[in-house]
Amino acid sequence: MLNRITIADLIIVRRLELALQPGLNALTGETGAGKSILVDALGLALGEKADNTMIRAGADKAEVSVGFELPTDSPVHGWLEAHDLGADGECLLRRVLVRDGRSRAYINGIPCPQGLLREIGELLVDIHGQHAHQSLLRPVEQRKLLDAYAGLTTQVREVAQLYRAWRDAQEAFSALQAATLERSNRLDYLQFQIDELDEVACDDATLAELEAEHTRLANAERLLGDTTTVLGVLEDDEGAARPPLQHALHLLGELAAFDAGLEETRNLLETASIQIDEAVANLRHYQDRVELDPQRLQQVDEQLARLHGAARKHRVRPDELRDLLATLRAEALELEDADNRLVTLERQVKDAEVAFGQAAAQLSRKRATAAKRLSTVVSDSMQRLGMQGGRFRVASEALADSPGAHGIDRVSFLVAANPGQPEGALGDVASGGELSRISLAIQVATADCGSVPTLIFDEVDVGIGGAVAEIVGQLLRQLGGERQVLCVTHLPQVASQAHQQLRVHKMTDGTTTETRIDVLDAASRIDEIARMLGGIEITEQTRRHASEMIQRAQQAS
Repeated sequence: MLNRITIADLIIVRRLELALQPGLNALTGETGAGKSILVDALGLALGEKADNTMIRAGADKAEVSVGFELPTDSPVHGWLEAHDLGADGECLLRRVLVRDGRSRAYINGIPCPQGLLREIGELLVDIHGQHAHQSLLRPVEQRKLLDAYAGLTTQVREVAQLYRAWRDAQEAFSALQAATLERSNRLDYLQFQIDELDEVACDDATLAELEAEHTRLANAERLLGDTTTVLGVLEDDEGAARPPLQHALHLLGELAAFDAGLEETRNLLETASIQIDEAVANLRHYQDRVELDPQRLQQVDEQLARLHGAARKHRVRPDELRDLLATLRAEALELEDADNRLVTLERQVKDAEVAFGQAAAQLSRKRATAAKRLSTVVSDSMQRLGMQGGRFRVASEALADSPGAHGIDRVSFLVAANPGQPEGALGDVASGGELSRISLAIQVATADCGSVPTLIFDEVDVGIGGAVAEIVGQLLRQLGGERQVLCVTHLPQVASQAHQQLRVHKMTDGTTTETRIDVLDAASRIDEIARMLGGIEITEQTRRHASEMIQRAQQAS
């Protein structure tokens, strides 16, 4: 809800601070007093185009600030949070016009682009009349209002989810299909790599055996020669170890007969002799197994060279080649399965399209039914609002070839304000006053559906009077029971219906002129409505009439 407005040095306003109340607020005053200044100021604060000529003569800058009280369920909270402009329970919009520079915009004291001011303004205020800041003129908002009127908000959300599922399936299918050639080339490359690694990759044990065999074959000649030398040292050569050891054993055996203390020493030498015999036997057996095999050495050498070459190529250790081979095989298997996935995705696309189409068609039928109801209600209200013969129609056209997250319908508000006049878009064929009254009829019909908390009606009473004016006032008051309404009016029938009345008037000292706005108390309000009824001279009769009008409005509600 708009709860306060502050204006400084704008046009002929020097300084103005105004508090607004819930319900219907009527702004009245004599012609030329500057009633439109308040609407213009609000437009600036809501992001409309700025004009430096609006700065009051003699001032360097003009400033407009508007404060809004936000209920806990207001969508504005989410918008502010998304833009890092949050505030607890309140939103303050501010616009500064500088004579020698660009205008500046602020949201909750934080500088921001004018576009953001306009964006949040559309969530907070609708201005109905000749001003462009009106959501009802936008096709997207017209569709949203129809859906809210028909109670289709949940179904619209479900259709949007089905549409996204369909689009996601389409994108996944298209991406996989587009990658067919790339996938084929990749698969060929993988198969080449797999075949290459299949020839050389081996487990850790096999690799260790190959390396050991290579070492043994490469050193076979030395192994045979040196083991022969060892055998000679042990038993064959002159000065070999075995003959002296045997001689020592014989002597110790004889001596042990004289002294048993030598028996232990003899036993040790006998053990050594046995171990030498075993070592000699092992060496001869080893020499029988070792052979010079240059051909086998070449084979093992080539195999290890291929294995180490593959490891260098793939930048891994030789013992990691088997893991790499497993990874490549898994990728190849996944690519080979792509055709199956293409079939699956194609089926998912068709299923998602059918699900969306069925839900969108059902939504379209419900929209069409609600469109007829809303058209009738608003058209009937137009007759009561002084537009006899005027027609309003909600066109809900199903366009199956233009699906979207909102469904398949193109919704537009069409109006013929006078008999014989062709239908046209709401903002194109109605005058400012007619547009305000048509907007009023729509807003009353959908009072509990809209999300914008504050409505401003400018020129809603242009060209009407009498009973029609009273009906306009009653409808505005009725709408004020649901949302905050600010109405600029020159008709007492409308002003008397307000919950709060504000009077615009000019003051001059002969050299400068200034516009002021006063919140009227009960007595001042009777005088103002009496002035609107009878002109300059206010009589007791006009005062009584004014008082009766106010009382009737209060009693009716």
